[in-house]
Amino acid sequence: MDSLLSAPLCKEKSKQEKILILREMRTILQLFMCFDGSSTVAIDNKIEQAMDLVKSHLMYAVREEVEVLKEQIKELIEKNSQLEHENNILKAAASPETLTLLSQPRQPPPPSSSS
Repeated sequence: MDSLLSAPLCKEKSKQEKILILREMRTILQLFMCFDGSSTVAIDNKIEQAMDLVKSHLMYAVREEVEVLKEQIKELIEKNSQLEHENNILKAAASPETLTLLSQPRQPPPPSSSS
């Protein structure tokens, strides 16, 4: 089980999320293992159930990722606001010569020579 928990699919997931993934995978395998081959409808139902499990897990993962991204966006907006405020204060205290330098287009750094 530990090797499954360290698989690439499970990287950066909490232990609870990894266990949820393994349980869903086990359920999918159990659905297929109990198929007796007597009916196409039975296999179709099991495939549909498996797909529903996968879909629900993916939706959960996507919702969680959206929440993380929303929080990162919020933090970046706050950081940007703080930097703009600091920039305005520094510009107000800067000399006219410094402000002239700031208004000039930025020169790209010279290409580094690599041997």
